[in-house]
Amino acid sequence: MSAPIVIDAKGHIQGRLAAAVAKQLLKGRKVVVVRCEEIELNGQHKFTVHTYERFLNKTTNSNPRDGPFHQRAPHEIFARAVRGMIPYKTHRGADAFANLQCYEGIPAKYVSYKRLVIPHALRCVSIHTDRPTTKLGRLSTTMGWKYGNVVAQLEEQRKAESAKYFEAKKAAQDKRAAAIEKVNKQLGAQAVKFLETFQE
Repeated sequence: MSAPIVIDAKGHIQGRLAAAVAKQLLKGRKVVVVRCEEIELNGQHKFTVHTYERFLNKTTNSNPRDGPFHQRAPHEIFARAVRGMIPYKTHRGADAFANLQCYEGIPAKYVSYKRLVIPHALRCVSIHTDRPTTKLGRLSTTMGWKYGNVVAQLEEQRKAESAKYFEAKKAAQDKRAAAIEKVNKQLGAQAVKFLETFQE
């Protein structure tokens, strides 16, 4: 089983990122999108809220339980955006959509994965810097999502652990480099050159 493509969604525009993810899903690849709460939407916050409130008012008159279903969590909102870009009612589209996983924050099992970005979907590349944007996490909180503070605390904890690990790793590398330099001085240049021939 091939490893999934892990995408860090921070600083991406939702529509452009969703289009790129949908294209990879239709190619049969597994995609994991993390930090969905950091996705950005075009427009000021108040106008984005009004637009989403109109969506919340859409129901089925005969039986509202039949849908449409209104998502409030960032990972669900983004997953719905991706779903709208694939033929999810066909077998091919349903199989493709099943290969998508979205998360707020970065789960522990994906911390060690290499996280990618989509260059053309980044806010700093795709739109003008003066244009207002709204983070998906803020919109979700306004619409009733209750776990924004929990995700923020877990992210701070993850970043602290990551910084601690990096410092320990850098200290070990510096210690090893100092030990190698000390041994090389003791052996002399000729012996070091002779030993390097075996490393090649």
